Amino acid sequence: MNHTKVHEGMRRVVAAALFCACAGVASAAPNFRKQLLEDHGNTRTYYVSGPKDLAPGEKCPLVIAFHGSGGDGAMMVDSWAKLAHKERFFVAALKSLDRWNWTIPADGPDLVRKLREILVAKLPIDSSRIYLFGQSAGAVFALRLGLLESQYFAAVAVHAGSFRSSADFATVQMARRKLPVLIISGDRDPIFPPASVKSTVAAMQAAGIPAESFIMDWHDHRYYALADSINARAWEFLKKHSLTATPRYEVYALP
Repeated sequence: MNHTKVHEGMRRVVAAALFCACAGVASAAPNFRKQLLEDHGNTRTYYVSGPKDLAPGEKCPLVIAFHGSGGDGAMMVDSWAKLAHKERFFVAALKSLDRWNWTIPADGPDLVRKLREILVAKLPIDSSRIYLFGQSAGAVFALRLGLLESQYFAAVAVHAGSFRSSADFATVQMARRKLPVLIISGDRDPIFPPASVKSTVAAMQAAGIPAESFIMDWHDHRYYALADSINARAWEFLKKHSLTATPRYEVYALP
């Protein structure tokens, strides 16, 4: 089930885009924290941010975000933090074991489950409103993870990602719950073009999954320069959904 790595030529393009985009990213995110967790002998880094001055008994949603190739969790949380502070939800992001790719089982589902349980134990999180977001390689991972653990997460929204391999499309049939999915993409994305996004959405819809896409005009693969508007659209979709049953984690016999 390993996701195919980004072609070396595209890797350089993505890296250059990330370098340029990150130069303008602020690092003054409200309530921004770096944390560590141990997983199968590896020390994994994650970042978390959220609203301050919570009212007694207040519980907030959580967005778990996955960075694109060449990125890291700090970049993702930084891009979401202001919106999370304003809209009163928490955002958390891991760094993948291989910075250029997210793989199963190295990066999840078990690692994401561990992160979720740590955060729910530490923070006032509404466990029925835990969402996934991803960018590029992180988008593909978030889609796969959401389908595999459709009874554990409330909804998925991603930017610049779709399914291209038979293994990825096979996960559509593994969803035990018809979780809502949104794919945001650019009409000029050279890595995940609109046709690929539409075929992914169509496969999900054929399986009864309420998937939809939003294609941005005159937009390519880059995320961080437009993160505020992309995240706002993703959040407007995500916040409408919640689990109606107790979250259930599905255990798989993964290699």
